[in-house]
Amino acid sequence: MRTEDLVRDPTVYVRDHTVYACVMGSRAFGLATEGSDTDRRGVFLAPAPLYWRFEKPPTHVDGPADEQFSWELERFCLLALRSNPNVLECLHSPLVEHVDDTGRELLSLREAFLSRQAHETFVRYAIGQRRKLEADVRQHGEPRWKHAMHLLRLLGCCRDLLRTGRLVIDAGEEREPLLAVKRGEVPWPEVERRMNRLGEEADAALAGSALPAEPDRARVEDFVIRARRASALQAGADDEVVEGVVTGRGVG
Repeated sequence: MRTEDLVRDPTVYVRDHTVYACVMGSRAFGLATEGSDTDRRGVFLAPAPLYWRFEKPPTHVDGPADEQFSWELERFCLLALRSNPNVLECLHSPLVEHVDDTGRELLSLREAFLSRQAHETFVRYAIGQRRKLEADVRQHGEPRWKHAMHLLRLLGCCRDLLRTGRLVIDAGEEREPLLAVKRGEVPWPEVERRMNRLGEEADAALAGSALPAEPDRARVEDFVIRARRASALQAGADDEVVEGVVTGRGVG
């Protein structure tokens, strides 16, 4: 088989090799309203034999469903170790749709990914999003209110993570104030004031945070190595797995 023919249908990885899947977005944040999308995120473990070819498995896959996106396990862990906000929050979704033994071990490592580095990545992401909102205000007289709501939620999440050492993505008692922002009921200057306050509170929480300076990279790497080794040693799986992924047939 030519290498360019390898994995003609990458959604096979998601269908047959997902170790963890959850719902994210407004539904996971406790901010869903009528008509909200269902954003699905997942992690798949690409069979180890596929890495022996020149053509490697994908680091991520879109689909097969609408609003569905999945990462390969190693890529997911690397992003989480870098405190990527979207990936870290994925690990803490209250809406888990699928998890196997590997996925359960991944979830057991949630604290290993958390560190004070989250302050830099969350705030940097927030600054980028705020600039987009400010550009909307200049061009259209108002921001995209849904995005403003999610930015406020993210800043509050960052502040609370630094204060408590726990990442809780549900908006909780902030649900109604945030939804009021989404409906455009809060003037933009007040939204800016709230953003500034939350940013300052996150900065203040950093100094006294009990989170470690860096994530536990060695612990996470050990997990990924063991997951790869287990895949490689799976009895009689090598040829069957490769053939199943190449042709799009599932592996029983």
